[in-house]
Amino acid sequence: MLFFLVCSLLTMNNSLIAQTSSKDTGIIVYGSHRDEGPEMIDSTYFITRTGCKSMLVVPIPPYPKHYDSVRALVIHQPTKPVTLPVITPQHKPFLVVHGNVMYDFYYQSNADTPYLEKEIYQHTVQTSLEVTVRDRYPVRVAFTTMRGNSYLFRDLTGANMQYTNRDFKNILLQNAQQWDAGQLKQWKELEELKLRIAARLKEINRLKSWKSGPSALQQLIEEREKKLYGKIKDSASLHTTVPDSLGRLTALKDKADSLSRKVKDTYDANAARLDSLQKELAHWEALYNEKRQLLGARKQQLMDVLRKSRNNKELADSLEAMHLPDSVLPRGFRTLLAVRSVGIGRTLVDYSELTAKNISITGVQAEYNPSYYVAFATGAVDYRFRDFVVNDNRVRQYLNMVRVGTGMKEGNNVILSFYTGKKQVYNFNTSAGGATTEAPDYKIMGVSLEGRWQINKNNYIIGEAAKSSMPYYKRTDHGQGLGASMVSMSDHSNEAFAVSAVSFVPLTGTRFSGMFKRMGANFQSFSLYATGSAQSAWMIKADQPLFKQQLTLTWSIRQNVYTSVFENASYRSNTVFKSIQATFRRKKWPVVSLGYFPSSQLMKLSDDKYIENLFYTLAGTASYFYEYRGISMNTIFSGTRFYNHQTDSGFVYFNSTNLLLNQTVFLGKFTVNGGLSSATNQDYAVYGADGSLQYRVSSWLELGGGLKYNYQTTYHLQQTGYTANAKVNIPKIGEIALMGDKGFVPGVNKQLVPNKTGRLTYTKIF
Repeated sequence: MLFFLVCSLLTMNNSLIAQTSSKDTGIIVYGSHRDEGPEMIDSTYFITRTGCKSMLVVPIPPYPKHYDSVRALVIHQPTKPVTLPVITPQHKPFLVVHGNVMYDFYYQSNADTPYLEKEIYQHTVQTSLEVTVRDRYPVRVAFTTMRGNSYLFRDLTGANMQYTNRDFKNILLQNAQQWDAGQLKQWKELEELKLRIAARLKEINRLKSWKSGPSALQQLIEEREKKLYGKIKDSASLHTTVPDSLGRLTALKDKADSLSRKVKDTYDANAARLDSLQKELAHWEALYNEKRQLLGARKQQLMDVLRKSRNNKELADSLEAMHLPDSVLPRGFRTLLAVRSVGIGRTLVDYSELTAKNISITGVQAEYNPSYYVAFATGAVDYRFRDFVVNDNRVRQYLNMVRVGTGMKEGNNVILSFYTGKKQVYNFNTSAGGATTEAPDYKIMGVSLEGRWQINKNNYIIGEAAKSSMPYYKRTDHGQGLGASMVSMSDHSNEAFAVSAVSFVPLTGTRFSGMFKRMGANFQSFSLYATGSAQSAWMIKADQPLFKQQLTLTWSIRQNVYTSVFENASYRSNTVFKSIQATFRRKKWPVVSLGYFPSSQLMKLSDDKYIENLFYTLAGTASYFYEYRGISMNTIFSGTRFYNHQTDSGFVYFNSTNLLLNQTVFLGKFTVNGGLSSATNQDYAVYGADGSLQYRVSSWLELGGGLKYNYQTTYHLQQTGYTANAKVNIPKIGEIALMGDKGFVPGVNKQLVPNKTGRLTYTKIF
């Protein structure tokens, strides 16, 4: 009867085929199931027939029936040891150089100026390099030389090597933007946490797989077995034996109970382990996120410090308090931030209103401002950098200057300046008797005391008082030396003072600035180009944004502020100049700008005498970039009105109104450009039209050309010109650009004369 009972059990499970194998890596179970849901089978033994009247008992592990396919389930695999990754430091070169080199050859058949010159050519070689030492210390190097055959355009050569703390702060900002947790001293701790979390996740997933696998369902299997088999199964188990490893017979029921208890104990232990691991994982993840947020906050704090610090000392103190790694903050950063600038070669001196302001020298200058202030400059002065069109020989001039003080330059400070040197006095023909019989002495000397009061972060005031040596003819009359005339207190005509203020109103976004200065008749400095008369100058300027900064209004009013090297010695102007400008910017709208301001024109009266005429100009521009049916376009309209007169200017377009309309269409590799123009006044009108086509043949070749047409009403002249260009980009060599143009420039008798220009340019960017 027991045989038939077993056969019945086999009939109920006739779809099951199982095979087990024991290996070092664990137990692998194969099974084939039907789509009848998660049925459970006996977890302790399996009985199958080898013949009609024989049986084979095979012990198997428990598992559910889920899929109608063959699968393999790995119950256990050894865990690999957790190791930290090895970080190989990146090699940083000692020098990194970026920049460009440019050569330019320019030809012009007629000079586009009020002067007459023909067949002009000019060669220009220029390079600008950004050198970074050890990826931390920036230096800029520049060289320019220009040579030509023009009498008007003088030859220039200049070289410069400069360091500024602005460039150094830019490098710090770049390092801060690239700063992440992997670059911090806490990197190892974070990486260990990440690896621990990964290991725990792996173990948790393994336990979850076990829980949903055969072992976790053992108790459910036993319950179902009891329901299915009941007492019959228990009775069958008592009479069924299996041979052990030694060939002895063992009761199956005892073996089943032992295996069931073992599985249950394993299940309970793994369930407790899973719960513990999940709690540990939650703790580590919270700790990891906290550290990540802390490091992210430190990064944002660093960015804010670099962008919002009011001066270099405040920035250095904040950076030092953050304890940053060397990858972000190099050694000597406090000194490098305190060095405002160091320049060698052709450099700019811009110190104060009454000493030296925007003066070009060939020499050395430096500013150092940790908490006190020290600056010096020495070199040959070149005023002609403001307008190199005038090729006129002047007396050689030089400047020596020392400044010392206390406080930060952007905050409260007091600075004492002493300057001396040689400066051409333009009124050298003036003397006490009205004539001079000896060569003038161009030496000057002076001292100034300057103070800055930072009222709050939005308002400050600067005041300065200065006293200089007397002009040479005054010193001769009084029998004084250079220094004695400076320290003499009996004469105040060699004194000057200036005051300026800046204010910002956060509520309205309004910015005000103003300046007033008074200079005695005998005051001399490198910022003042004229002497011989007492002068006052003042200026008020305001900027006001409106409509959420879409419209910006700028206006100013000034008197005697405009200074020029071409002014007469006793130049003094009582004219009050006004200017106003409005700019409107809104997304997807045209950008519109309208301004009314003074302009100037340089005229040559003789071989050694020049004059600058000032007049008002009204200028407006509207520019709109848009798309129409998927085609990108740009439209520009501009208008200019000159309020000068023929008696004031040799310019043919005196008192004229000029209008220009330009349209550009971008069609893939083609760029089409066309324009219309007009220039009219009471005596004549000139109308023009032009069109050009630019074709990008490939990534290394670009070609273009166009035509232009002019019609002048005075003589009913029709003139046609042309333009052509080509650009070739040779890999690893550079870019070569060619341009040829035939246009028209003002000539005598109000006519336009042909003017041919040509240009060859080579540029290499690296």
